[in-house]
Amino acid sequence: MAEAKGLDKPVKLKADLAEFLGASSLPRTEITKKLWDYIKANGLQTKTQNGKPENAGKFIVADAKLIKIFKNTKVTSKTGKLTDLSNMKEGETIDMMQMASVVSANIE
Repeated sequence: MAEAKGLDKPVKLKADLAEFLGASSLPRTEITKKLWDYIKANGLQTKTQNGKPENAGKFIVADAKLIKIFKNTKVTSKTGKLTDLSNMKEGETIDMMQMASVVSANIE
């Protein structure tokens, strides 16, 4: 069988994400899937920035478990855009498009 490459290649998870997912390494695709499964199962989406959870919408509400992972996020994209969630508080939201930054910041 061929070696996994790209998004299917397992990556090492940082401590908070590893604890949350119950694994020390996973492919990026699986990390994202498990995060979304948790978000959907717990109704942590909202249609408005910093709105109340309503299980629909493009914003993700940080609960007690997600906040640990979100606060580890301080990355600069290839275009130079900084995503810094280190001062985020429980109940605040991120845009779903920031999930890639969250995943990138929580892997080694």
